[in-house]
Amino acid sequence: MSFRLQPTPPARPNRCQLFGPGSNTKLFAKMAASAADVINLDLEDSVAPNDKDVARANVIEAINTVDWGTKTLSVRINSLDTPYWYRDVVDLLEQASDRLDQIMIPKVGCAEDVYAVDALVSAIETAKGRKKRIAFEVIIESAAGIAHVEAIAASSPRLQAMSLGAADFAASMGMQTTGIGGTQENYYMLREGAKYWSDPWHWAQTAIVAACRTHGILPVDGPFGDFSDDEGYRAQARRSATLGMVGKWAIHPKQIGLANEVFTPSEEAVAEAREILAAMETAKANGEGATVYKGRLVDIASIKQAEVIVRQSEMIAG
Repeated sequence: MSFRLQPTPPARPNRCQLFGPGSNTKLFAKMAASAADVINLDLEDSVAPNDKDVARANVIEAINTVDWGTKTLSVRINSLDTPYWYRDVVDLLEQASDRLDQIMIPKVGCAEDVYAVDALVSAIETAKGRKKRIAFEVIIESAAGIAHVEAIAASSPRLQAMSLGAADFAASMGMQTTGIGGTQENYYMLREGAKYWSDPWHWAQTAIVAACRTHGILPVDGPFGDFSDDEGYRAQARRSATLGMVGKWAIHPKQIGLANEVFTPSEEAVAEAREILAAMETAKANGEGATVYKGRLVDIASIKQAEVIVRQSEMIAG
């Protein structure tokens, strides 16, 4: 372990982030009543240019009037290459209540993008005497974003989460696909005439997880476009969870349950983790640094792995 320890990420459930366009007010109450841990009210891609002002006003009213319970409430602003983002930030921070938890910054390509939003947010918070400090989440959606991912992860103490936006990322990378996440038909290996499909998003997800874990940020998997394919969603979510991501986006309500299912440790996994911890306590009491559990070696590293599962389970239950 390095002398410089990894910071602890925010202790909040983040299994599912449910998105809804700010232009569709009929969805807000349903989103608030859903089982999603995080609500992302969207001002960006799902809102047409002519509807930006109306959507912004809708979102501010919803923040102030809808009962969002204990969910993390986030707003995705427009990207910094548009004429909309500054007004998103100004109006949100000047007109929305302290119920707003987080601003999501899309298409972040460098640490300076986050710095620009941070400077504006900080100035408004001071001027308006806002009591609750707004958190940030960023989306990695470009070649520049993945190339600068660690600098972005270290860019602001406000930063709590980072997501992969597969569609814009694929376009920026020049990938020959129109799919949003999941298996890509032409990304396969061939052996003895049989095709084996691998994961084209794996390396980008791994880079995001490493940067996030280094700087105490929650790594989150982004959208899965085919909401008719439950098993495809599950498969990608399970890969993401195995890699260390804590949750996944839902672009349709039916994906909420799938995300919560995958990113909630099973009773069996929690029970096994507790048994490993108990076995290691016995080993330590006997002066041993390792022991055997169900035919396999467990040691100090196993304690850390088991503690991750138990802590996640306790946080969700709480």
